[in-house]
Amino acid sequence: MDVVPDVSADRPTDASAVRASSLGAYTTLRLGGPAGTLTVAAEPDEAVSTVRGAARKGQPVLVLAGGSNVVIGDDGYPGTVVLLRTRGIRVVGQDDRGVLVRVAAGEPWDDLVAHTLERGLAGLEALSGIPGSTGATPIQNVGAYGQEVAHTIEAVHVYDRHEDTMRVLSVPECGFAYRSSIFKHSDRWLVLDVDFRLPETAESAPIRYAELAGRLGVTAGERVSAARVRETVLKLRAGKGMVLDPADPDTRSVGSFFTNPVLSAQEWAGVQDRLVDAGEPPSWPAPNGTVKVPAAWLIEKAGFGKGYSGADGVAISSKHTLALTNRGSGTTAALLDLAREIRNGVRDRFGVVLHPEPVLVNCAL
Repeated sequence: MDVVPDVSADRPTDASAVRASSLGAYTTLRLGGPAGTLTVAAEPDEAVSTVRGAARKGQPVLVLAGGSNVVIGDDGYPGTVVLLRTRGIRVVGQDDRGVLVRVAAGEPWDDLVAHTLERGLAGLEALSGIPGSTGATPIQNVGAYGQEVAHTIEAVHVYDRHEDTMRVLSVPECGFAYRSSIFKHSDRWLVLDVDFRLPETAESAPIRYAELAGRLGVTAGERVSAARVRETVLKLRAGKGMVLDPADPDTRSVGSFFTNPVLSAQEWAGVQDRLVDAGEPPSWPAPNGTVKVPAAWLIEKAGFGKGYSGADGVAISSKHTLALTNRGSGTTAALLDLAREIRNGVRDRFGVVLHPEPVLVNCAL
C-alpha cells in the first residue's frame, strides 16, 4: 500500500540507500524526482559544512526537513539536497514575558507543540497537528486558527550563506508577513534554531478564529484551556485531511495550496461586482484598508468543489478545497496542471489571481 511517509522520522544515513531514494520519499506529497547528491545532517555543523562545501563547488543547495510545504519537480533537484535531521528542545531563559525555548530546526513541529503544553507553556496550541519541521515555520510564517509563529518567535538563528557567517535575526529583521518572511524564496538563509517566547500558563492565547471559537463554544477573544484548544484543533484538522494519516490519501498534500488573497478596496469592489448569484463571500478586514477573502470560497464558486479530479492521479481533497492531493499515481506536472486550471478559473470568474503557498522547487506554476 502506498502510504504517506513519516517525513519527520530519522532517515537512513547509508549513502547508497539515501542516494537511491526519490525526493518524493521525503515529502508529504510523495512527489519529486531524484537529487544530484543527498546528505543527512544530524547536527547544525554538518548542515553548515555541507552547504559551504556545495558553495565552493558552485552547486545549488536545497535544505529539506519535514517536506510538508514543498513541491519538487518530477526531474528532482540537480544539486545538493540536505536532509535536516537536527533535534533538541531546551529552555535558555525566562523573564516576566515568559519562557524562552530554543528549538533545533529539524525538530518535528507537532512534537514541539505537544512538549510545550506538557511543560505548561501556551502560545502554540492553535498550531497543533501541522506537519513538518520547526525550522520551516518561520520561513512561511506558519499560521492556523488565528495564530502565527510570528506571534511567539523571539529570534531565528541562521547561517548566512552570502556572508559565510552565523547570525541571530530579530523579529523585525525576519520581515514576517502573511505566510511570508525574508527566508521564503531566498537561498541566502539556512535556519538552524528558532527561539520562542511562551507564557507559562495553562490558559490558551485569546481565541481569534471564528470556526475555532464556535467549536469551543466561546466568543472571540476569550481564553480556554490550552490543552482543550489543541484537542479541538487536532479534530478540526483531521476532519479536513490536514493531519498525516497513512490510510488517508487526502493527507498526501502540502496542506493549503493557495494563500487567501488580500485585496485592495478597489479589487474587493471588483469581486463584489462579479458576484451576481454567487452570494456574499466571507471576508475579514486586513491592514491598511485591505480585505482578506478565503481562497476556498473563491475556488468552490469558480466550479472546483471537493474531490474535483485532474488528470493522472491528482485531485482536490475530498475534505478541504484548498488541498491538492496525490491520489497515489500522480506526478508533479499533473498537480501543477490542476493548480493552473484552478487559478485560471478563479481569475476568469472573479478577477483574482491566487498565489501558491508552498515553495516550488525545480518547477513552476
